Amino acid sequence: MTNENGSISCTLGCWLVALFGGVLAAILLLLLGTWTFVPAVFAGLVIAGIAGALLSRIICKPLPTASAASEAAPSDAEAKAAAAEAEAKAKSEAVTTPPPVAAQTEAAVKSKAKTAPAAKPAVKPSAKPAAKPAAKPKAAKAAKAVTNPTPSSGGSKPETLSAARDGVPDNLKQIKGVGPKLEGVLHSMGFYHFDQIAAWGADEIAWADQNLVGFKGRVSRDDWVSQAKTLAEGGTTEFSKKVKKGGVY
Repeated sequence: MTNENGSISCTLGCWLVALFGGVLAAILLLLLGTWTFVPAVFAGLVIAGIAGALLSRIICKPLPTASAASEAAPSDAEAKAAAAEAEAKAKSEAVTTPPPVAAQTEAAVKSKAKTAPAAKPAVKPSAKPAAKPAAKPKAAKAAKAVTNPTPSSGGSKPETLSAARDGVPDNLKQIKGVGPKLEGVLHSMGFYHFDQIAAWGADEIAWADQNLVGFKGRVSRDDWVSQAKTLAEGGTTEFSKKVKKGGVY
């Protein structure tokens, strides 16, 4: 009964504090803001209601009674006693229980296996080798032939020249991806001038990518044709400028 009276008085006190706060809020809204009387009073009531509910829930929450605590204590003691009894019973069963039949059977089988004599091999091992050693070199040669196929020369061969026009070839090293060694390879194949490379189509590019020994794929990878078109028209590229200045090769 005392607990219920204390809870009621606590709730009443919380609502009085909340009402005071609501009135204060309404006065402040009238004095400091542009609120009229009716909206300020309404806002104060809303604030008071919210504050009262929160305060009564937080402050006046009922505490557990002594009777509930006393009822919980014996249950804990009973649980501990039951656990101790179960543990003692398990220990006694572990001591008195014989090993399982499966374990005994397995031990008997192992002991018999140790005492049994070793069985003689039914078939004598053959002294002859399973395969002739002469077959190994043939297999190695066949594998080598498969792993190193002859490259196909796709596309069509571009037009070539037997020599440079007027005996003066263009500086093919101004094309990015063409170094001194590759320029010599191009000369040996009959390519001396920018306009020759600029005229290559898809088939000619495919042929050159396949037939530039040691430099396969370089034509399409470095886009020689677009560079050669610019250089054949008298233009320059960023790479050709560096070559003209020197120090690249």
